[in-house]
Amino acid sequence: MENYRSRHDELTKKIDSDATISNWRDWQWQLRNSIKKISTFETLTGIHFSDEERKSLEETVGKFPLSITPYYLSLIQVDDYQNDPIFLQSFADPRELIVQDWEKEDPLSEDEDSPVPGITHRYPDRVLFHISNVCSMYCRHCTRKRKVGDVDYIPAKDQVIQGLDYIKNTPQVRDVLLSGGDPLMLSDQYLDWILGELRKIPHVEVVRIGSRMPVVLPYRITDELVEMLKKHHPVWLNTHFNHPREITHSSRKALTKLADAGIPLGNQSVLLAGVNDCPRLMKTLVQKLVRNRVRPYYLYQCDLSEGLTHFRTPVGKGIEILESLIGHTSGFAVPTYVIDAPGGGGKIPVMPNYLLSWSPHKVILRNYEGVITTYQEPEHYQDPGCDGDCERCTLQLKFDDAEEFNAVGLEKLLSNWDETTSLTPENTERMERRDGGDQ
Repeated sequence: MENYRSRHDELTKKIDSDATISNWRDWQWQLRNSIKKISTFETLTGIHFSDEERKSLEETVGKFPLSITPYYLSLIQVDDYQNDPIFLQSFADPRELIVQDWEKEDPLSEDEDSPVPGITHRYPDRVLFHISNVCSMYCRHCTRKRKVGDVDYIPAKDQVIQGLDYIKNTPQVRDVLLSGGDPLMLSDQYLDWILGELRKIPHVEVVRIGSRMPVVLPYRITDELVEMLKKHHPVWLNTHFNHPREITHSSRKALTKLADAGIPLGNQSVLLAGVNDCPRLMKTLVQKLVRNRVRPYYLYQCDLSEGLTHFRTPVGKGIEILESLIGHTSGFAVPTYVIDAPGGGGKIPVMPNYLLSWSPHKVILRNYEGVITTYQEPEHYQDPGCDGDCERCTLQLKFDDAEEFNAVGLEKLLSNWDETTSLTPENTERMERRDGGDQ
């Protein structure tokens, strides 16, 4: 902790001689002082590149911009920066200019599944709502490198309104994911307005926010932001930790604020060669996450975006990592390993094979240890089938909340849903008189 404080003090003064540690914790100061030039990076870190290296790096930054928050920069281990996971995710690499034939600007065909600007509607009941294409840091492995940092793709308010109108007029949409860029780059007031407009739509049941702020700029998670988000429950937040070293004192504090506010937290990691392609490392990451009340949600195979070949691993590496997690740690600490299918096919789960074979009577399974076992199928199961006639179905197809009306005795008196104030035994003479009996 003290090492980080001294490093922060040192970097703060290098950036602005008049600044203090309170400036360092100001997320807007962090944004104003983001590292966007290679020369600035060299000055702040003490890492220096040769003229030839600098020329290649400048060419890379010319196509894919550089932007690193001072906070995230402070996490780089400069004595081994070439292998440092923070450096590899944040600093330009000339290999990004190597574009393979199968790599695409829009590998997931998000633009093709966009009925109106800013909306991607791929799945039946949910949409992706792009409300900001600006990030506090430009991750080198970003699947939307075509948009991030390009001022031509910053959504204007009228585009956001157009997206809101699409959601209002599409009643099957029950789940809206706010994405970008990073939605938390918007001001509290603007984000409050968007969330408020979504909450007015009766069929929108849940809103999710995708943000890497807890990782790269945890100071953005202010008390004011959290209080605003609480007004719009149910709000979920998925973040993007890729390596255990990204979980710092400051990021833990940010996660605590969000979790204490009742915001369910998930994490979406990307499998990256040289960064986290190690079973032991990933096990450490997921266990650190759950310790901070963040559930590992997805482990993504790296997308086929332009210039990401050096980050991609074989799919078999992801399977190996899952084999090291399933059965070896808590089930809720195991993410779903997915390939986001090129061409817009959506997320396809990829799992180790635990179902070995089956017949009409038995299923043959193996567990995480390699134990092979059988599961006996039921002998007299009758499939209810489905002919689409729900009115005649024997299943109780009642989807409304159950009414809590079956309480009896003292439970009824203590309940909040029954107006009964007293319980009277049968055959009480006084009650019989009230009912018209003998006077």
